Amino acid sequence: MTIGTDVAVAAAWLRRGALVGIPTETVYGLAANALDPEAVLQIFAVKQRPAFDPLIVHVHHQDQLAELVTHVPDEARALMSHFWPGPLTLVLPKTTRVPDIVTSGLPSVAVRMPRHRLTLELLRALDFPLAAPSANPFGYVSPTTVAHVVDQLGDSVPYVLDGGPCAVGLESTIIGWEDGVPVLYRPGGLAVEDIEAVIGSVRSNVRQVLPVAPGMLESHYAPRKPLFRGDVKQLLAEHAERPVGVIAFRRRIEGVVCETLSERGDLIEAARNLFAAMRRLDAAEIECVLAEVFPDEGLGRAINDRLRRASFVPEAE
Repeated sequence: MTIGTDVAVAAAWLRRGALVGIPTETVYGLAANALDPEAVLQIFAVKQRPAFDPLIVHVHHQDQLAELVTHVPDEARALMSHFWPGPLTLVLPKTTRVPDIVTSGLPSVAVRMPRHRLTLELLRALDFPLAAPSANPFGYVSPTTVAHVVDQLGDSVPYVLDGGPCAVGLESTIIGWEDGVPVLYRPGGLAVEDIEAVIGSVRSNVRQVLPVAPGMLESHYAPRKPLFRGDVKQLLAEHAERPVGVIAFRRRIEGVVCETLSERGDLIEAARNLFAAMRRLDAAEIECVLAEVFPDEGLGRAINDRLRRASFVPEAE
């Protein structure tokens, strides 16, 4: 694996059908030519990702949607106008140009325009869009630095564009439409309140059994150590005999390994720090991770969603 900032080199690998690690404002992605089924198949192989979990297609201009989708609702255009480029993915009916492997056979495709200078430059240098889930083994914590990509994928990717730490640190918010009604499929780096300020009320559908959009599986974003979520004081009492780590919002808990995500109580800062904190705790000499419940507003909803999906659920007896 080579790390660099040369967009021309990254583009050359992608034109050859190879995979490239790319930076975005949300997390680092593992990119391939979205219109080449064989290239996309490598994403599933490297990530060990199940074939029923669809991918997000990345574009650099709204004009590219004409090749990818058959219909764009007025509400979707309004959201693009306000939030693209940015951490917002839209699920829209796909054209036959989009391979079924990208959408897991679904009739819709998830598309977004990332807000990162290097990746936008890369997309403009190519004559095809990029399919790019997070650049990590399936189900594990998403990467927010180039070092995370190297640590997890090693030599399975020939080149990674180094765009520095991710500014948002959480995956994109995903919005689709069901019977003409806007639906939240995944909370993420754009607050639902900001979306509703543009298009009105959005219905939530984040717990489908099978995903209709990326990132909807119940068990996801998980560290290797078991993670328990709830009242931290109670959890500390329950795990008093074990070395534990804690994920806290703004307070610092003494006597344990504690990752405080934002001492000033800023949910945007907390979201940006979440995945890196989970990785540090995974590497610490502890047996499990205890996470508090964050305020259920703004990006706090997305933080709670990721922690819920990462949490340990014992098997039923």
